[in-house]
Amino acid sequence: MVQASGVRIEWDNLPQSVRDGIEGILGAPVAAASSQAGGFSPGTADRVVTTAGRRAFVKAVGTPLNPDSPGMHRAEAGVMGRLPGGLPVPRLLGVHDDGDWVALVYEDVEGHHPHTPWREDEVAVTLEALRRLAVPVDGLPRLQDEAAADFAGWRNLAADRPQTLDPWAAANLGLLAELSDRGLAALAGDRLVHGDVRADNLLVRPDGTVAVIDWPFGCAGPAWFDTLTLVLNVRLYGGELSDDVIDADPDDLTGCVAGLAGMFTDRARRPAPPGLPTVRKFQQDQADVMLPWLRDRLSARPRR
Repeated sequence: MVQASGVRIEWDNLPQSVRDGIEGILGAPVAAASSQAGGFSPGTADRVVTTAGRRAFVKAVGTPLNPDSPGMHRAEAGVMGRLPGGLPVPRLLGVHDDGDWVALVYEDVEGHHPHTPWREDEVAVTLEALRRLAVPVDGLPRLQDEAAADFAGWRNLAADRPQTLDPWAAANLGLLAELSDRGLAALAGDRLVHGDVRADNLLVRPDGTVAVIDWPFGCAGPAWFDTLTLVLNVRLYGGELSDDVIDADPDDLTGCVAGLAGMFTDRARRPAPPGLPTVRKFQQDQADVMLPWLRDRLSARPRR
């Protein structure tokens, strides 16, 4: 079974100074903490309850665990500070940052991750949440800029071709690079993009609505990009969700599928980052979904 999860520490493993900072934000000591599954950060992800009965969700990570992860928490805090009101996202209550450790304290959202394999009803409410998210935004990074290096994956593979590369991909590296260029050009846009929609980054509330969580990659791009990543996640877990739910130019969509397939294929062959031993396997699992998807789209493309 595909697992979007890493190896994380728990509340009691945090330095005392970090726990003190978090409790300062919450206004009372933490009486109980329950570690939450999902995601690849080596840091904490806990639902906490204070001695005063206040509930919150806390995630914290430090440079001793991974040198890059604190920067992702800082990026997420910056994104949350720029989101318009009224969106299906949790409220950020505060940030503790001592230079080495960064902790984000959120309101606790009651709910569960969507079931995997995905259920039709949870796909439907997630699509509605993504529709609500796709609002104009200012001041966020541009997806096109953020993805430029990632969409060079096929060129990286051509320059240093692994023996395990899929034979069809190996025979079509030039085409795949050209398609990725088209995909990168299609990522221009001014709409809010989460950038990493998957089951462990979503919570289905008791009323059936969905909250979208974990925002380090929040940026501005086309309104349909998050729907593309949802389709990938549904298929990753063995489900079926038609490309028809993605409101994009067909050639733009094919280019983005090519770019993402190259990104995951290129990343999966690299050594695992410190503290993230499972992420490369998950990237390979996604590449294994995207490459057949790309071949199907190309075989169905009208001849010119």
